[in-house]
Amino acid sequence: MVVTVAAVVALHASLAGAENGAGAAGPRTITVNGTGIVTSVPNQADFTFGVSTNGSSATAALTANAKQMTNVIGVLKALGIGDRNIQTAQISLSPNTNQAGTTVINYTATNSVTARTKNIATSGKIIDGVVRAGANLVGGPSLTPSDQQTLSRRALKAAIADARVRAGVIAAAAHVKLGRVRSVTEASSGPITSSPVANKSFATTPVQAGTVQTEADVTVTFDIA
Repeated sequence: MVVTVAAVVALHASLAGAENGAGAAGPRTITVNGTGIVTSVPNQADFTFGVSTNGSSATAALTANAKQMTNVIGVLKALGIGDRNIQTAQISLSPNTNQAGTTVINYTATNSVTARTKNIATSGKIIDGVVRAGANLVGGPSLTPSDQQTLSRRALKAAIADARVRAGVIAAAAHVKLGRVRSVTEASSGPITSSPVANKSFATTPVQAGTVQTEADVTVTFDIA
C-alpha cells in the first residue's frame, strides 16, 4: 500500500491580523485544506447473483426458481464461499398480463443473493459457475479492501501532514512562524475509485483487481506564532 498526497486539491489560506477599529489585534491564523490518499489493492469482491423464472402459475414460477437458486447457492458454497458471505438480497413474485392488463399470462419469480469472495482470483470461476448453475442475473463486482477503517485512518494522517506542509510553505512565504493547531475539520471523504492492473485476468470471465483509493480531506487552522 502506498500513501500519496493529492496535489490538485484547491488550497485556501488566510492571514488574519488586521487591527479593528478599536485598535485591538485579532488572532493571526493560517487556514489550509489538506488531502491524503491511500492507494491499495482490493482483496475482496462482492457480487449479486439472481435467478428469474417464469411459470404458468405462481407456484410453478416459485418452484422452478427455488430449484435453480438452490443450485446457484450450492455452487457458491462449492467454490469456497461460506454461509456468512452469502445473503438473500431480494425475492419477488409478480404476474405478467396481456397488453390490456385484463388477463394474467404467467408469473415471474425472482430471487437474488449477494456473495463475497475473499479471493478475487476466483471471481471469474465463480461467475461462470453460477451462470452454468442457472443464474441469469449478475451484478458487480464491487472490489474493496477488507481493512477500510485502517486505510481511512492512514488517509486522515496523510491529510493532516499535507495541511501542515502547505501551511509551512505559506508561513515561510509570508515571513511568519507557524504556531500550534487551532482547529481541524474533517470533510467528507471522496469516493473509492478503481483502476485496472494489467495482466491480472482470471478464468473464463476476466476480473481485474486493480487498485482503490481511500481519500480524506481536512481543513486545518494554525496560529501564527
